[in-house]
Parts: sequence; structure tokens; C-alpha cells
Amino acid sequence: MPDLPHPPAGEGTPGARPPSERVRVTGPPRRGARRATGAEQIDAGTAVGEVYLRSLLAEQLRLGLAVVGTMALTLGSLPALFYLAPGLADVRVLGVPLAWAVLAGAVYPFLFVLGWLHVRRSEANERDFVELVARRESPEPPEPPEPER
Repeated sequence: MPDLPHPPAGEGTPGARPPSERVRVTGPPRRGARRATGAEQIDAGTAVGEVYLRSLLAEQLRLGLAVVGTMALTLGSLPALFYLAPGLADVRVLGVPLAWAVLAGAVYPFLFVLGWLHVRRSEANERDFVELVARRESPEPPEPPEPER
């Protein structure tokens, strides 16, 4: 009978296990998987990411409603003011009736300032949101200082 090569370990022998791979141990085992950063959770659409986005959107919605409410109350009250105080119809500013002067001139600077304030606050909300997400991404808290001797 000719000499046949021996089958590799684990093959051909019932119940035999394949040879195990060598494992290099370079440090203590890690306690768990790496935590996903806030930005990764937002990108992945996780529940935590959804909470982050909903909080930003809710804050921006509150700001927008406050600006629209301020504008509606201020500009909406002008016709009521001129109706309730008919004497204002006779007041003239630089030869123009007061109602026209207010509606044609004073409203636009008010709208500009209101828009400027809205943009500033909106950008501040976004900065706060970025800081919140970045705080979640920061590494483990630093170790407490060693006691003095």
C-alpha cells in the first residue's frame, strides 16, 4: 500500500477540533464596545440621536413662534391703536399722517431688528447644540487628583 499523506489536524478525524489561532494579548481586556459619539448617533438615526435633534428643533420652533408672536402682536396692534384712538389720524409727521409714517417707515427697522435678534438667538441655539453633542463625545472623565501627602 502506498504512503498517503496524513490529513491535516481536525480534518478526517471525527470529533477533532481545528487548530486554534494564536492570540496576542497586548493589554487588559476592554470592558465593552466603544460608545457611539453624539454625532454618530444623530447620523445613524438612533433613539438618542432623535432626542438630540428633537430638542434642537423644539428650541428653534419656540424661538420662531416667539418672533412671529412678537411681530403679530406689535404690527397687529397698530390698526387697533389707530381705530381706538381716532385723534391719531389728525397727527402729521413731516406732512405725512402718523399711520402712514408708522406703516411706511417705522415698521421696517423694527422688522430688521427682530430678524437680526432671531438669527443671533438661532445661531446661539445651534452652538449650544454642538456643545451638547461634543460634551457627549468627550473621552472618559479625568481621574481625580491624587491626595496631597
